[in-house]
Amino acid sequence: QVDLVESGGGSVQTGGSLRLSCAASQYISSTYYMGWFRQVAGQAREGVAAITSAGDTTYADSVKGRFTISRDNAKNSLYLQMNSLQPGDAAKYYCAAGSRPTYFSRLLQRQTYNYWGQGTRVTVSS
Repeated sequence: QVDLVESGGGSVQTGGSLRLSCAASQYISSTYYMGWFRQVAGQAREGVAAITSAGDTTYADSVKGRFTISRDNAKNSLYLQMNSLQPGDAAKYYCAAGSRPTYFSRLLQRQTYNYWGQGTRVTVSS
């Protein structure tokens, strides 16, 4: 069992930046891939960014060039640097981790992951 706790959410103006963090309760071994998802009330949870144990990354088209995912296995942590935030980025952001065999192309799909945090809210005002 891996417990994940997100932090760093808040309220910013359009064009601002936030850095989300996710702390894992145990060592995130080299077999875990991790991701960030977001969800707006009444809508499906969507993949934002993901990173493999080797450090390979993938992003949703809507955030490419603005968001950067990174991880620090020694600190059991995952990060999401979000720049040039837009009102459309406002959502509850969730950290996820997975260990089941999968394909790189599925890393932004919700069903790929088996561990989830409780989420942190991001609000962007215009």
